[in-house]
Amino acid sequence: MATFISVPLKKSTEVDLVKPLTKFICATYSAGEDQGEYVRAVEELNKLRKSAVGRPLDKHESSLEVLLRYYDQLCAIEPKFPFSENQLCLTFTWKDAFDKGSLFGGSVKLALASLGYERSCVLFNIGALSSQIASEQNLDSDEGLKTAAKYYQLASGAFSYIKDTVLSALNREPTMDISPDTVGTLSQIMLAQAQEVFFLKATSDKMKDAIIARLANQAADFYGDAFKQCQYKENLPKEVLPVLAAKHCIMQANAEYHQSLLAKQQKKFGEEIGRLQHATDLVKTVASRYDEYVNVKDLSDKISRALTAAKKDNDFIYHDRVPDLKDLEAIGKAALVKSTVIKVPISQKFTDLFEKMVPLAVQNSMTVYNSRKAEIVNRLIGQMREATNLSNGVLASLNLPAALEDLSGDSIPQSILEKSRAIIQQGGLQSIDQLIKDLPELLQRNREILDESLRILDEEEATDNELRNKFGQRWQRTASNDLYKPLRTEGGNARNVLDKAVQADIVVKQRYGTHREMIALLCKPEAELNAAIPSANPAKTLQGSEVVSVLRALLANVNEVKMEREKLENDIKSAQCDMTSKFLTALAQDGAINEEAISVTELDNIYGGYTQKVLQSLKSQEEILGKIQNSHQEFSTMRQSNADANQREEMLKKLAAAHDSYVELSSNLKEGTKFYNELTEILLKFQNKCSDIVFARKTERDELLKDLQQSIAQQPSAPSFPAVPAYQSTPSSTATPATATSSVPTPAPRTVFQSKPQPPARPPPPAIQAQAANTSTPPASGAGPIPPATQPVSTPGATPSPAQGPPYPTYQGYPGCYQMPVAYNPYAYGQYNMPYMYQAPGQAPYPNVQQPQQPGYPYPQQPYYPQQ
Repeated sequence: MATFISVPLKKSTEVDLVKPLTKFICATYSAGEDQGEYVRAVEELNKLRKSAVGRPLDKHESSLEVLLRYYDQLCAIEPKFPFSENQLCLTFTWKDAFDKGSLFGGSVKLALASLGYERSCVLFNIGALSSQIASEQNLDSDEGLKTAAKYYQLASGAFSYIKDTVLSALNREPTMDISPDTVGTLSQIMLAQAQEVFFLKATSDKMKDAIIARLANQAADFYGDAFKQCQYKENLPKEVLPVLAAKHCIMQANAEYHQSLLAKQQKKFGEEIGRLQHATDLVKTVASRYDEYVNVKDLSDKISRALTAAKKDNDFIYHDRVPDLKDLEAIGKAALVKSTVIKVPISQKFTDLFEKMVPLAVQNSMTVYNSRKAEIVNRLIGQMREATNLSNGVLASLNLPAALEDLSGDSIPQSILEKSRAIIQQGGLQSIDQLIKDLPELLQRNREILDESLRILDEEEATDNELRNKFGQRWQRTASNDLYKPLRTEGGNARNVLDKAVQADIVVKQRYGTHREMIALLCKPEAELNAAIPSANPAKTLQGSEVVSVLRALLANVNEVKMEREKLENDIKSAQCDMTSKFLTALAQDGAINEEAISVTELDNIYGGYTQKVLQSLKSQEEILGKIQNSHQEFSTMRQSNADANQREEMLKKLAAAHDSYVELSSNLKEGTKFYNELTEILLKFQNKCSDIVFARKTERDELLKDLQQSIAQQPSAPSFPAVPAYQSTPSSTATPATATSSVPTPAPRTVFQSKPQPPARPPPPAIQAQAANTSTPPASGAGPIPPATQPVSTPGATPSPAQGPPYPTYQGYPGCYQMPVAYNPYAYGQYNMPYMYQAPGQAPYPNVQQPQQPGYPYPQQPYYPQQ
């Protein structure tokens, strides 16, 4: 009797996890100890998958433990890697567990780039293997009963979890084996079998009959629910439905049997007999209908013996009235089983291979935080550099400090000499020219990488659109146009960045062209530089004046402010905060990360003080520059000016401005070179991302094309008829007026030899009705008129035309032979398995032929032999 249903395992194709995951790790994490550890963890994950789904599994708990560990690991890595069709694309292919395939079509399978799909299929195998392990247990032992009940409940919980989550995990229609209806039915079946195991346990422990009856009745109820759900599941094995029906009857019979024992103890002998009779009827039903699947001989014999003894005692002793079945009190129910709740980790021995890797939500929050931080840092540093450039510009326009150093009027000011040495030390014009020369090559390299990345996306999208137009609704996968939108947005942003960089390069080159002559002059030796600067009358009378001392003190204050800014800039750049731990704490406490609130608070704590210092520095510079301008105005008034002095001062201003421009241009060009190199790394990652997703899409496309070709090959093809010959579509020139004006097709020509007379008419065959309600014989030819319903309409005086020929060329026969025309119709077979004759509407009937009452023996009257 103990026949239990187990579920077959799903099978998967091999997937290389090492290459894509390692590429993501190397692109995301800097080289170091953590990166090496993550790469080794990826290799272990790949081995774990091969052990879990890449080989046949024994029906043993050790095999189930491997599946559980792999499932737990999938759940652990899902929040740590960006698994999706347009990011980290891994395509998993699984076959339908219940599909046996066909000789030419193969088995039903589904390939999806979804880790949720992989997780659902692995959980299905956990439920399937649990059912197989439970079915293999020895139910005669107490340990076997406990193990079977445990794993049936685990299988029920696994299938139930898939039912609730599969649609949200896949976002498309799954295969039939993991559809919500199917796994819901499997969950109910496993629950019913677990309840039956508890019934067997209670029976072996010889518990009270009342308890056993309630357990059996609950099992019968579970089996009944499973049977109702399974009635319209054509994908399940054929033996499932009869086994469920049989189990429902068997459990109900057991419930009635043990309830009859309880009635006997309560001296309700009539009820005892009524329940045993009902149990007997149930067992007989199983034996007559489902004997192929379930053996109930022992149960039948036990119930029969009990019924015989009960009837004998009641007939001779008790004479208790046997109530009707409908009058019997309903048996109670006791459910001792429930589906195991799937809660990660399922395995008690699970250890996360990527324990140190932070979840993807934390990674994304760190990315946004770093962007916010960079924005604040760039703003503060930009404000300080802008203020420094403004200060340098104001001092250069006032020819300071050169004007204070040039009181003699015939030597190079010390500040100009220092600026000249600084430019020469940094490489002079050659360094600027080399940096400018490298920019177009760097720009072109980045453009080529970006263009190639977008090109492969365009090609794949064009192929996808072509196949979508060709196959229509059967091309069931995400459109490339929708899938590539994030990538195209990223590519568009990179294009905009390149365009802005080109404009910045143009501005730098224009500025370099403006100051190139003065920069070249500063690069010359001191003697040539001195000769290029005009001489002027000395202004030695100002050397000991108070205004010169004030200006020098103010310039010292300016330099002090600049030095403070350099230190402040370094402090701002080096400010750090461990935001990863803060985000992890928030994720553990709340289950989500409010990145904006946490980041804004921490950034304000870090950079709030620096912001105040920057504002104070800007305010101090503004006050100092105001004082310098006032003092310089007084200095200019006291200084004796002439044309030579003005030319000299103008030259010194240009040299000072050229030095400042050289420093700024050199810094800009170096930043530009660094920018292009960093952009190259970003674009290479973007190109790898595009290549990976295109490769995955091509693999998915090939699998889908293969499946479509197999499905098309399995479909019956319509018969292809040859084209109608031209002579059949052209009206015959010899046709009679009646047939020439008719809209029906013109009969095919037949060879008619007029020189030989026709033989006498062949007697018509008897008309036989296939579904005759009576045995009346139709009137013979000439015995009576043809019934109106079957009497053909003939044209008076018209010559009978040959029989309508088939819609394809036929052999006309050798001279002297008349060929019998027979229309081709592979389905039109009557009682004598002869093909029906085709006669066009409005065509004259064959001479001397009586029309049958129904298609039976439609032989036309034709001459067989020519008359001599």
